[in-house]
Amino acid sequence: MPVINVLSQSTIDKIAAGEVVERPLSVVKELTENAIDAKAKAITVEIKDGGISLIRVTDNGCGIPKDQVQKAFLRHATSKITSIEDLNRVESLGFRGEALSSIAAVAQVEVLTKTKEDLTGVRYCIAGGKAEEPEEVGLPEGTTFLVRNLFFNTPVRKKFLRQPQTEGGYVSDMMEHLALSRPDISIKFMQNGQVKFHTSGNGNLKEVIYRIYGKDMTDGLIPFEKSEEGFSISGFLGKPELNRSNRNFEVYFVNGRYVKNDVLTKALEEGYRAYVMQHKFPFFVLHFSIAPDTIDVNVHPAKMEIRLNNGSALYEKISRWVSEHLHQVELIPNVRLVEEKTVPRSVAKTPEPFEVRRNAMLMEDAGEYKVAAADKRATEFPKVPKVQDFLHKITQNKVIGNETAAGGSPDMEREQLQANVIKAKEHILVEKPTQLGLFEENFLFKESVKDYQILGQIFNTYWLVAFQDKLFIIDQHAAHEKVKYERLVKELERKEVSSQMLNPPVIVNLTGKEETVLERYLPYFKEMGFEVEDFGGGAKAIRSMPVDLYGNSEKELFMDILDELSAKEVAGTPETVLQKLASMACKAAVKGNHRMDRREAETLIEELLSLENPYHCPHGRPTIISMSKYEIEKKFKRIV
Repeated sequence: MPVINVLSQSTIDKIAAGEVVERPLSVVKELTENAIDAKAKAITVEIKDGGISLIRVTDNGCGIPKDQVQKAFLRHATSKITSIEDLNRVESLGFRGEALSSIAAVAQVEVLTKTKEDLTGVRYCIAGGKAEEPEEVGLPEGTTFLVRNLFFNTPVRKKFLRQPQTEGGYVSDMMEHLALSRPDISIKFMQNGQVKFHTSGNGNLKEVIYRIYGKDMTDGLIPFEKSEEGFSISGFLGKPELNRSNRNFEVYFVNGRYVKNDVLTKALEEGYRAYVMQHKFPFFVLHFSIAPDTIDVNVHPAKMEIRLNNGSALYEKISRWVSEHLHQVELIPNVRLVEEKTVPRSVAKTPEPFEVRRNAMLMEDAGEYKVAAADKRATEFPKVPKVQDFLHKITQNKVIGNETAAGGSPDMEREQLQANVIKAKEHILVEKPTQLGLFEENFLFKESVKDYQILGQIFNTYWLVAFQDKLFIIDQHAAHEKVKYERLVKELERKEVSSQMLNPPVIVNLTGKEETVLERYLPYFKEMGFEVEDFGGGAKAIRSMPVDLYGNSEKELFMDILDELSAKEVAGTPETVLQKLASMACKAAVKGNHRMDRREAETLIEELLSLENPYHCPHGRPTIISMSKYEIEKKFKRIV
C-alpha cells in the first residue's frame, strides 16, 4: 500500500514554479511587468543564449525598500493586492505574488535595487531557493535583476527547452508586444550583445509600430478610436491589403496587458470579414480599456487569458465599430509599377533607464519621417515642408548650406542654382504619392458614371475603366459576386426571399447538439426560405429552400450552415448564414474567362458602384484596383 509523503518546501517550490516559469520568456515577462508596476519610464532587457544563461532586466522605477527585499521572494508576497476582494478590480499587471519565488527556485538570481528615499541600495542573491545575506551597495534609483543558469537545478525541465535561437525568438516577440503595450515607456531589448530595438518612450504608438514592423506596415495604418461609458478602443487598424496567413499580427491589449480572448479576436475578425479573403487575417494594434470589475484576469498564472462578463454585447459592438470605420475609408488598392526604396530601420539613440536628464523629442507629427543626411537614420522631426515650397525658397535666396550663388552672369547663376537644387533634393526624402481621397471626385459615386470611360475587357476577365487621372481594373467575377450577394442580403432584410418546394423533401439526420442549434436558429432559416419539419428519430425533412439556392447541393449546404452555427461560440446574429450566402453567390456569379458584352459590363459596373461596400467580394478579394497616371508615366520615363 503506497505511503503518503509530505514533500519538502524546496520540492514544493520547484513544482509550483513549473506553472509560472515555463521558459526564459516567462521570466522576462514577469520581471518587465514588475518594472511597469513600479512606474518605470525606461526598461532595458538583455538576454544571452536565448535567456538560458543570462537575463538582465533594468528599470528606473521606484525600487524595493531594503527591509522588504527578502520578503519579496517569499511565495504569494505582493504589494499589488491585500485581500480577495481586490481581485475584482485588479489594475496592475502582477498581483499573484508568485513570480520572484518561482524564478528564484529554478535559477541563480541577483537583485540590485534602491529607492528614491534611501542614500544607498542593496544587493541580494538567491539561488535555488537558498539566499545569501543582503549587502549595502551604491546604486542609482531603480532595480536590476540578473537571472543566470535557468533550470540549473531541474535538468528535467532544462532538457525540454528549445534551441537558444528559438527561445530568444519567443522573448523577442514578447518584448515587441511590451513596447506596443506601453509606448510611453522607453524599451530597449538586447540579444547576445546586439541591440534589437529601442523605443523612445514619447507615447506615440505609431512610432513604435514603425520601429517594429517597418515603413510598409506603417503606411497602411488607419487610426481608430471609439468609446462609451466603461469601455473604449484606440489604436490602429491595418488596411485589408496588409492581411497575413496567421493571427500573429492581430495584436491587442486589455488595460495594458497583452492577452488573447476568443470573443475579442472573433469580433475584430468579423469587422474585417467583408474586406479580407477567407483564411487570411488582418493586421491591427489596438488598446482596449475595460472596467476592471467586468473582467477576470486570474484565469491562469501566465495571465495571458481573460474572461469577459458581457462578451456578447462587446462582440456585437466591436465588430460593428470596426466594419463601419473601414467602410468610411477609401480602400481601392493603388498598384505601383515601380518598387521604391524604403529607408532602412535602425536603432535610435534613446536614454538608458538610469539617466536622469532626457533629450526632448522634436516632433509635430510622429507619423511623418525624414532622412537625416548626416547619419542616414529614420528619426522623427517636425513636419517636412513641401518640396515645391523649399525649392521656391532656394530660388529666392540662392543659398544651399554654406554655398552662395553670388555674382557672375545670369547663366552662371542659373547653372549654380540648378546644381544647388539637385544637391537639395539629395537631402530630402520625397515620400511616394499616397491615395488620400481619389482626387476631387470619387470613382465610386453614382454621379461619376457619366464621367468614366470603359476601355474594354482583357483576358475575358477584367474590365478597364478610365476616370480622371486613374486607370481602374475591375474583376468581373468578384464584382458580379458582390452584386448578387448584396441583392440576397437585401431580400433577407426585406423578408422577400422566394422559396422553392422540394419534391421529394431532403431528409437529414441530426445529432442532439445539431437539433438544439437548429431549434435555436430556426427563425433565421425560415427567413431565408427554408421549411424544416420533424421526420422522426432525430431526422428532419427539408421541404423548401431559397430559390437561388435550389440545385446547389441542398443537403450539403444546409448541413454546412448547421455545422458552422454549432461551432460558433459567440451568440447573436448568425453571420455564418451570410457567409454561406456568399458561397452561393460565388457559384451563381459570372466566372472569369467569360466574354461579357459592353452593355452587360456597363450595367454591372453601375450596380457595383451603387453598393455601400463595393471594394471587396463577400470572400474578401478586391473587386477593383487602380493605377495612377503618375505610375504609368514613370514606367514610360516621362517622369524621371
